[in-house]
Amino acid sequence: MKIDRALMISVAAVGLAGFAGTASAQSMDELVAAAKKEGQLTVIALPHDWCGYGGLIDSFKKKYGLTVNELNPDAGSGDEIEAIKANKGNKGPQAPDVIDVGLSFGPSAKADGLIQPYKVATWASIPDTAKDADGFWYGDYYGVLAFEVNKDIVKTSPTDWADLLKPEFKNAVALAGDPRASSQAIQGVYAAGLSAAGGDAAKAGAAGLDFFSKLNKAGNFVPVIGKAASLAQGATPVVIRWDYNALADRDTLKGNPPVDVVIPKTGVVAGVYVQAISAYAPHPNAAKLWMEHLYSDEGQIGWLKGYCHPIRFNDLASKGKIPADLLAKLPPAEAYAKATFPTLAEQSAAKEVITKQWDAVVGANVTK
Repeated sequence: MKIDRALMISVAAVGLAGFAGTASAQSMDELVAAAKKEGQLTVIALPHDWCGYGGLIDSFKKKYGLTVNELNPDAGSGDEIEAIKANKGNKGPQAPDVIDVGLSFGPSAKADGLIQPYKVATWASIPDTAKDADGFWYGDYYGVLAFEVNKDIVKTSPTDWADLLKPEFKNAVALAGDPRASSQAIQGVYAAGLSAAGGDAAKAGAAGLDFFSKLNKAGNFVPVIGKAASLAQGATPVVIRWDYNALADRDTLKGNPPVDVVIPKTGVVAGVYVQAISAYAPHPNAAKLWMEHLYSDEGQIGWLKGYCHPIRFNDLASKGKIPADLLAKLPPAEAYAKATFPTLAEQSAAKEVITKQWDAVVGANVTK
């Protein structure tokens, strides 16, 4: 594989002088020492049941002996960005070092000067289409929007978006976030719109709002953030969320209640999330070490254990490094055959429409 010359030069705006994003022992030793001197990493919006993050955080702490301060696990991507803005001059525990946000938030955070560039040792194996050329943000994992269904309450699972409008789903359907701030919820609205618009990405944002307006007027939409607890309690029998979260819930709930995870027939939207380091990170070296951990083979497989497709999936697969038992736990490949990866421009356009017009068109105030 051709070596990226940028890996020989540190592009970090702050932090360890001279450290390059290379795999050399000396550089890693220097980074580890600098991170340990800082002693702490502050993360935000990382629920332990999201994408295997519980295991990843534990392995990071065990491997490097750092404290991990975890802010607001249920925050959305917009909340993460606001946390950076609100703590520009704060070096205390409320200032996040790193963020994990929806793809569309990466370029906007870069444009606003909220994140700093850094390239990990495995930079060359991250697809060019999933990273900023200058290293400001980089894809970490992806999944598709699915229906997570409580089978104790819903006897016949929906198979496509249009099914959710049926009378039998009254007071049943929830998003896994606030569509005015959460990337997951925004993508859920977009996916419904893509189905309703016959696959026309240009119309998906508006069509998604129209779909949820109908869902709300029919009394089928539940305006709370759906999660495993609300699903199990019956408050939100159907939750629209990433497949990896739904599959993780299926394991965690252990049949109480039984959970069905359905990838819809149409409007199958794949979403890429991205990592970045705050431009104001109080612990910049710990932040870089966290990135090295996440993008190592160990970190990437850690995400796969949480049912996420890590961004280096193809690289790991080509090297035979993916355990067969992990592959066997994922839905069959054909379930993802119709998956659409919206371009950054399509996502940005949909985000603009959905976040700004949700209140006017749908009129449902989504709360925790």
